Amino acid sequence: MVSNPVHGLPFLPGTSFKDSTKTAFHRSQTLGYRNGYAIARRPTVGIGGERLRFNQLSQAQLDELACKAPILTYGEPKQAPPAQFIPAHVAFDKKVLKFDAYFQEDVPMSTEEHYRIRQVIIYYYLEDDSMSIIEPIVENSGIPQGKLIKRQRLAKNDRGDHYHWKDLNRGINITVYSKTFRIVDCDRFTQEFLESQGIELNPPEKMVLDPYTELRKQPLRKYVTPSDFDQLKQFLTFDKQVLRFYAIWDDTDSMFGECRTYIIHYYLMDNTVEIREVHERNDGRDPFPLLVNRQRLPKVLVENAKNFPQCVLEISDKEVLEWYTAKDFIVGKPLTILGRTFFIYDCDPFTRQYYKEKFGISDLPCIDVSKKEPPPVKQELPPYNGYGLVEDSAQNCFVLIPKAPKKDVIKLLVNDNKVLRYLAALESPIPEDKDRRFVLSYFLATDMISIFEPPVRNSGIIGGKYLGRTKVLKPFSSLEYPDYYGPSDFFIGAVIEVFGHRFTILDTDEYVLKYMESNAAQYSPEALLSVQNHFQKQQAPATELANKNTEEDPGMQELEALIDAIHKQLKDHPCKENISEAFQDCDKEASGFVDKEMFFKICDSLNIPVDDSLIKELIRLCSHGDDKIAYYNFVRAFSN
Repeated sequence: MVSNPVHGLPFLPGTSFKDSTKTAFHRSQTLGYRNGYAIARRPTVGIGGERLRFNQLSQAQLDELACKAPILTYGEPKQAPPAQFIPAHVAFDKKVLKFDAYFQEDVPMSTEEHYRIRQVIIYYYLEDDSMSIIEPIVENSGIPQGKLIKRQRLAKNDRGDHYHWKDLNRGINITVYSKTFRIVDCDRFTQEFLESQGIELNPPEKMVLDPYTELRKQPLRKYVTPSDFDQLKQFLTFDKQVLRFYAIWDDTDSMFGECRTYIIHYYLMDNTVEIREVHERNDGRDPFPLLVNRQRLPKVLVENAKNFPQCVLEISDKEVLEWYTAKDFIVGKPLTILGRTFFIYDCDPFTRQYYKEKFGISDLPCIDVSKKEPPPVKQELPPYNGYGLVEDSAQNCFVLIPKAPKKDVIKLLVNDNKVLRYLAALESPIPEDKDRRFVLSYFLATDMISIFEPPVRNSGIIGGKYLGRTKVLKPFSSLEYPDYYGPSDFFIGAVIEVFGHRFTILDTDEYVLKYMESNAAQYSPEALLSVQNHFQKQQAPATELANKNTEEDPGMQELEALIDAIHKQLKDHPCKENISEAFQDCDKEASGFVDKEMFFKICDSLNIPVDDSLIKELIRLCSHGDDKIAYYNFVRAFSN
């Protein structure tokens, strides 16, 4: 065992020795866990387990140091400099509290008043806590007014205390020199000052008025001279003189109300009024003579007479301020009598003469109040909603249960199964739409149009039905008077606008040409000429090519002769109208060929006699291979 060579050497200040035999240099653990929580702990040894070279303080010593006052460490704290002294006469200079108050003064030597209310203003000067009481001067009051108490400190009690601003508030009494003042309110500065000092102000009170002063403000009593009107003189002067007015009472605004005619009589002898109703024959009303009996009619009632029992007691002069007189009845003005408003529209000649002499009114009008028949209301159709035809939608506005519009039965029977077909191109700025072709079919029986687009292989456009049978309005046609497309609008080069899409007619069939020639009156000469020129241009090269093929190919001559023979033999067969469409519907690719099985199914559905020797020969000539038949030449033998 090797001993430590430096063990036991003196450790003098300023010198140290390194232990060359030491091999452990690990640090002691300073973290630990207690009850699952990480806590720090103070290390007891140094690196490698050596003893720490400083004094360890116990927990009691640490607590003792923590309780030491900071004054031992930092010394005595410095005191803040004292605030600058501002005297009261500077801080509160020109700051005055103002209170509104009053006091009651007894008046023992007067029979008109027993006490008097005198209003004053209390000023409190904050700079020296002095007060003054001033009464505003009222002119010709007969009372010495002005400064009641000059500025001074007012005694509060017998102990020598004086009033302070803390003793003042709204809604309290203060006694000064044996007079009790009632403080009712203060100004805004006083309110803000007291609230800033923590004083809770009472709500303000209303200033009490002096009863004698208010009595003086009332108007003086005036003596009313009795009227010198002689009622007997009025009776003798205006006896049997009556003003007659013609009026109406329009009550049409209320439920079951109507406009009724009345005659108002005003008797000049006693200023009474009666209202008579004008009856007509078979008007359905009871023939009572009077609406209002002859009486004086009140115009303005006193305020307390609104609840007067008029149905029991008669109204006297005490309940009425003003009665209706002759000057209140003016032609051309409404008049409210007992809750009903009458309009006076005319009067008799005596009344006109009386108003001219008495009031100087010479132009009393005669107003026409007869109601004219209102003009008939034009029945307007609502906007078209886009569903169905315009005629069908209009039926919902005519009757509650709509009925189908009437059809032209003769036109349906004459033009049954008559269809005009046209080849059209779509006008569109899109390049893909320029090569699209459409078949426009016009049905003569119903004036409807249908549009079909033949499918084209590898075009990217799904063909088929483009527009179902419907009537199409012309551009700029109104819904009130609709104008639909007719047969005269279809010719070579015509532009047809269908629901915002424009189609140009390029070609048509021979049936259209024959129909136009047989009904030339319906078409313009230009339209008929355009179709005739178009067919002449097509038939010229076709005739040359047919003659050339017939001369060169003997089989073609046999085919043409066979087609002519079948056409003459079956010219009245009913399949002529639908045979072309039947084969085109089956030929989705528009190749001109159909399967033999499909071919014979179509012939069976159309009742074509395929057992006939001529038809069998035609089928043989049209056959290509074992399973395909070219139906074009076959259709030629049956179509028109």
